[in-house]
Amino acid sequence: MDNYHDPIRHLKYLRQSLSQDNESIGFFISAGCPLSVDMPKGQWPLIPDVKNLTIFINKQLEQDTKYSLLLEELTKAEKSAENIEDILSFLRSLLSVSKGGNVRGLSEEDLLTLEKNICAEIVKKLDVALPSQETPYHRLCNWIRSIDRKSAVELFTTNYDLLMEQALEDLEVPYFDGFVGARRSFFDLRAVEDNLIPTHWSRLWKIHGSINWYQKDIDSEKKVYRSSEVKKNASHLIYPSHLKYEESRKMPYLALIDQLNRFIRKKSSFLILSGYSFNDSHLNDTIVNALKANPTAMVLGLMYDRYEIDSSTERYPEAYRLAKKQHNLNIWTFDKAIIGTNLGKWKKDHKKEDEDLDLVQFSPSEKKSDGSDHFEDLVKLGNFSELTNFLKKIIGPLREDKNVK
Repeated sequence: MDNYHDPIRHLKYLRQSLSQDNESIGFFISAGCPLSVDMPKGQWPLIPDVKNLTIFINKQLEQDTKYSLLLEELTKAEKSAENIEDILSFLRSLLSVSKGGNVRGLSEEDLLTLEKNICAEIVKKLDVALPSQETPYHRLCNWIRSIDRKSAVELFTTNYDLLMEQALEDLEVPYFDGFVGARRSFFDLRAVEDNLIPTHWSRLWKIHGSINWYQKDIDSEKKVYRSSEVKKNASHLIYPSHLKYEESRKMPYLALIDQLNRFIRKKSSFLILSGYSFNDSHLNDTIVNALKANPTAMVLGLMYDRYEIDSSTERYPEAYRLAKKQHNLNIWTFDKAIIGTNLGKWKKDHKKEDEDLDLVQFSPSEKKSDGSDHFEDLVKLGNFSELTNFLKKIIGPLREDKNVK
């Protein structure tokens, strides 16, 4: 017997949760989100996904014999040469044991040069601007500033680009990212951990670093700082792994991972994941362990596309495995959802008479792709653009409620 979830009921719950001005609300923006930005013909995507970014970098460095050797050793270690995050993580694992000799045919100097070259190629692809002020990023920022909140909205991201910063600044939404200062901004650990920032400032936590973060030797000590511009030929701080770094690199990463843990442990916190495929085991552990410690928290993973790739292949197996064991981790795909550990298809309850037209548009009924004449109910909030359209739709009622008070 098939299980079903009523999409209108759960969309109402989502709208109600996002309308709260006194609860802790956060968004986790990951690699799939830039793909939702509409671009002129022939220019999409604004930023490629991880696989295509890796293809670009491999092509750019294919003449580098040291890079070719790195990929050979990576393959021997049964890691993916089609994932730039795996490549960087593997490289840094070699760096950690490279002092005083060669590792897999690569010296410490070779590895440092490769790291710098890889990050430089990443920056080439990611140093881009949003094409207008009508993007999904701008819709999210417009929702953030739509109501005064007793608890600041927190934005977590694994992306290294500056798209979120651009949208926040375009709409003059004040935010804090852990760095303070104007000339060469430094990371203020106390301000992060003790929450010493005005409530009306949103928080932007870039867990895997950023293309405008750098490491520099200052007074014989390595320091991490943020610049207002993206510099060429600099030591970019991009780290898609949880390896142990020297203290200067480790501190921002661990502090921001801890911030994610702290956020989920807040009473009745609500975190929405968008563009995240659950391929980072360290982040998954952080999220699930915090949920286990705080049964009042809720994490909602909005996943792009259908539940399965084909009849025998799940699209996001790790996400499903975790959600089926953790009651307060819900996963929504276009055609199915795991809610309260229960997997079910989306299906409207047509017996209800109080149909909410604002919500019905976010659960369209479409003809099945199996060639039959049957229809199925869908929820496509796993598309970041559709999610932010949903946010845009609820701004009006939010402002009306505010004016009534």
